[in-house]
Amino acid sequence: MLLEIVQLGDPVLREKCAAVTEVTEDIITLAENMLETMYHANGVGLAAPQIARAIRMAVIDVSHDLECVNFLKVNGQDTDLLDIMPLVFLNPELELDGARAVETEGCLSIRGVRAPVGRPSIVKVKCTTLDGETLEIETDGLLARAFQHEIDHLDGVLFLDRLSPAAKMAIRKQLKPFSPQ
Repeated sequence: MLLEIVQLGDPVLREKCAAVTEVTEDIITLAENMLETMYHANGVGLAAPQIARAIRMAVIDVSHDLECVNFLKVNGQDTDLLDIMPLVFLNPELELDGARAVETEGCLSIRGVRAPVGRPSIVKVKCTTLDGETLEIETDGLLARAFQHEIDHLDGVLFLDRLSPAAKMAIRKQLKPFSPQ
């Protein structure tokens, strides 16, 4: 089922989300619906607050570009991207590493706005799957960026908050439709 993606200005996007303490049928169904919604919107990630649920759950699928990472380790083992995509993850903990890389980002909750965002190039993410498995994922490239973007959502942070002052000025007019009238 397609879910409504909330847009900039909705207070849920600024909430620090609550941990998922139990994987229920509702959570499993929500994950399936989030994936369907993300694919329909042509996204590579979607966090629960973007569909008005303030819980620490997100989905990512970057398998459309198998060259988008240089390395991927899951629990210390080299892993093929297709082995973990799509990924539904709960209660992530994020460690950042590597030089900062600037890439253009957009957000399904800020439609039509794209801007350059500097982020660390390597991440280590510890998270739980719907099956209760704990994963420790180390990666770079688009997957590392997607993790950072979606985990930011779980902390009430938007990619706009990561922009340089010059980038904020450059997109100011694009943000007008999201301003309260």
